[in-house]
Amino acid sequence: MGRRVVEVALAIALFPVGAVSQQAAGMGPGGSLHPPRPLDTTLTRQQANQGRDAMIPPIKISFGKKSQEWTAEKLAALPHERMQVDDANEQTPQTYSGVPLIVLLMEVGVPEKLKGKDLRLYVVAEGKDGNRVVYSMGEVSPDEHEGEVLLVDSVDGKPLADGGPIALISSGERRHSRWVHGVVSIKVQLAD
Repeated sequence: MGRRVVEVALAIALFPVGAVSQQAAGMGPGGSLHPPRPLDTTLTRQQANQGRDAMIPPIKISFGKKSQEWTAEKLAALPHERMQVDDANEQTPQTYSGVPLIVLLMEVGVPEKLKGKDLRLYVVAEGKDGNRVVYSMGEVSPDEHEGEVLLVDSVDGKPLADGGPIALISSGERRHSRWVHGVVSIKVQLAD
């Protein structure tokens, strides 16, 4: 028992007088009483989006031996275009924002202007649910087709929620059956 008293006495002697009691009571300098401050656990919208984006696997885009990976953050930094389409169920207009697919395909060597055998190229886009769709390069190239094919990350100014943060959508179609939600890969291939 005597040893314990000595340890407590030494511990008290090592702290400045009143430091422990003032901290414990929530007292500030000079002995004034302050309620303890709550911890700030809020994140800014940008921090929350970065945290969400860091958990999303990148989209792999490949053509032949060339490939690139695109994170949601890298895509968000690129110039975006807007596309207005009617919601498939409610027939109300919605505005999507995203990057034209052709811009990303050019990064892996797909020509901007198609000619000859380039018109035999096609795109296979796959979603995280295993859904795969095909677009001809003629449909993707604005040089050949009036419709647009975009990799979108927002609708009506809000991040996509259903199916994943990045979707591949196209304009000019009666149904949205070739839209891919939660895109994980895009491959350009040559038809025989």
